[in-house]
Amino acid sequence: MTKLDAALMPDVHGFFGEYGGSFVPPQLQTILDEITAEYLRIKEDPEFKKEMAYYMKQYVGRPSPIFFCERLTKKVGGAKIYLKREDLNHTGAHKINHCIGEAILAKKLGKTKIIAETGAGQHGVALATAAALIGLECEIHMGEVDIAKEHPNVVRMQILGAKVVPVTHGLKTLKEAVDSAFEAYLKDPVTQLYAIGSVVGPHPFPMMVRDFQSVIGTEARVQFQELTGKLPDNLVACVGGGSNALGLFTAFLNDESVNIYGVEPAGHGVEIPGKHAATLTKGTPGMIHGFKCYNLQDENGEPLPVHSVASGLDYPGVGPQHSYLHDIKRVNYTHIDDNDAIDAFFTLSRLEGIIPAIESAHAVAYAIKLAQKLPHEATILVNLSGRGDKDIDFVVENFGKKYGI
Repeated sequence: MTKLDAALMPDVHGFFGEYGGSFVPPQLQTILDEITAEYLRIKEDPEFKKEMAYYMKQYVGRPSPIFFCERLTKKVGGAKIYLKREDLNHTGAHKINHCIGEAILAKKLGKTKIIAETGAGQHGVALATAAALIGLECEIHMGEVDIAKEHPNVVRMQILGAKVVPVTHGLKTLKEAVDSAFEAYLKDPVTQLYAIGSVVGPHPFPMMVRDFQSVIGTEARVQFQELTGKLPDNLVACVGGGSNALGLFTAFLNDESVNIYGVEPAGHGVEIPGKHAATLTKGTPGMIHGFKCYNLQDENGEPLPVHSVASGLDYPGVGPQHSYLHDIKRVNYTHIDDNDAIDAFFTLSRLEGIIPAIESAHAVAYAIKLAQKLPHEATILVNLSGRGDKDIDFVVENFGKKYGI
């Protein structure tokens, strides 16, 4: 088995090299083993594949298009910049791709409720949507800071029938929301399914979420060749937990001609502890939330405080597959700070009429920097993982004056 073959599918215990696995209490491990077995069964079931294909096309609106940013490319100079438009999916982001799969899985397992965390609210909205579609109760845990910051998404979740649980301890952001949702899940893992929102957590979730998200790269591979006659020279995606990135990257991992860049949040600066969430840039291998990955931790292995202007990226860990791809140097992990992300937010909005999620703006910002270093014939495909409707109040309040608002 080659390194990349191993990266594409974890071993039977859920490890990508030394990362991943499942480090949970025995009672919960029994439940996770049942989830793993049922997922491995249904993923090969023609009826399940047919059901997923139906919802992806007729409900989500897939395939999402690829758009050439002509005005942005001209302004920046250098390589041609393209966007995979996941922002055009129903609910406004890539999260719906795995949420529908998790909701169907929950129903097949006889669960009556799905529970999850959310940071920016995109996963929460997508899961509440999937729960309404499939007919399940839904409970979303969200930090108080993010509730205030991403208020439009909170309202969407409530309209969709989900219960939103404010998390009031610690920094009151994504890591605490994960803690809170996990605690609530442990009280009743029999009737509930914890629908993890990224390629993190104990096995099988990093594998399962990646598999559902891989539709992004599968589509993009065909679409880009139809548009340009060849594969993209470069891929760029933001990385918090890392689901949108693996969604795009997976289809290209064995293409040596394709350079791949994962963009982490540098916040106020990667040299300032507690003021960034650049896990692969500054973290070390360790345990968090029932699995092993790179994470930002103190000398006792406890998670450090993190910060990002993007609520969906401020997590002190990262997906185990990203940790493995980092070690084998297949993906180049880099970082973008808050200021550059916000500048890219406005740049894309005003040059192309596309308001990106702040998370996605990190990838756009790096693509702008990368394009300037490359020749005109080179191409960059950015995963525009979400739209910025949820962010506009926060952005205008905090940065509007600088940009003439």
